[in-house]
Amino acid sequence: MSASLFVPYEEELKKNPELKESDVQALRDWCAKQPHLPNITDTELALFLHSNYYRLEPTKSTIDAFYTVRTHVPEFFANRDPLSVKELRQAFNVSTVMPFERTTKEGYSVIFAKLIDFDPSKYVYNDNMKFFSMSIDLWMYSHGTIKGHIILVDTSNVAFGHAARINPLGLKKFLYYLQEALPVRLKGLHFMNTNAAMDVILNMMKPFMKKELTEMLHLHSSLESLDKFIPIEFLPNELGGKAGPLMDLHRAQVKRIEEHRDWFVEEESQARVDESKRPGKGKNATDLFGVEGSFKKLDID
Repeated sequence: MSASLFVPYEEELKKNPELKESDVQALRDWCAKQPHLPNITDTELALFLHSNYYRLEPTKSTIDAFYTVRTHVPEFFANRDPLSVKELRQAFNVSTVMPFERTTKEGYSVIFAKLIDFDPSKYVYNDNMKFFSMSIDLWMYSHGTIKGHIILVDTSNVAFGHAARINPLGLKKFLYYLQEALPVRLKGLHFMNTNAAMDVILNMMKPFMKKELTEMLHLHSSLESLDKFIPIEFLPNELGGKAGPLMDLHRAQVKRIEEHRDWFVEEESQARVDESKRPGKGKNATDLFGVEGSFKKLDID
């Protein structure tokens, strides 16, 4: 797979004194015995190791979960051509997902998400999560290892109509990916401008959140409380910050995604597991997430 997006492995070795060639070699050897896994670059192995604080066994679990989820959740990880998939083009008009340019005083990087079209009938959860996951991929691979990652969501204009369009199984899949598979050091999950509709969505999320994620969940009704974690000036101008106009930042992010079209198309055909070659028994989506029918449909009048 084209490595043009990736930070060079040599750079990761320089940046991270704890990153040992012997650990990377141990992972290369382990991967060679996992015929179901795709080819994984040394840079990716460095990301996986770093996200697990250089512990080998948890790193192996993350590697397997990462490629397995991406294989079995096509609604987030397939058809990601940003130029030709019309549902994705529509998602670009409904929400924005962008990394902030600056890092917090702790050295943490922040990714920000917000609705830009507030009409619930235009909101399709899976397509917007696909956009979210593409932005995270771009962020993660182009920056390489980072001390910590924070997700910040502005929930102003989230309405009960949006909550009604979210399926609990879809939330479970994304939260599983975030907690078990994503090779980042997640340091915070922040929601600003929370409202009653967001409370409903959070209640749907909580059964799928581990204690560690619950402890890093923060709800902010004021900019003052957010500022303790993320400097207000990082925000787009319209939200009280100094980063620039929201739609200019959004268009720049969509353009970055479009410029990496070839990588997204190639990634989908190469960075997946082959369940027919998995040692033991192959997995399917039901093994990972349970059965769709076991979730009660949320009825909101």
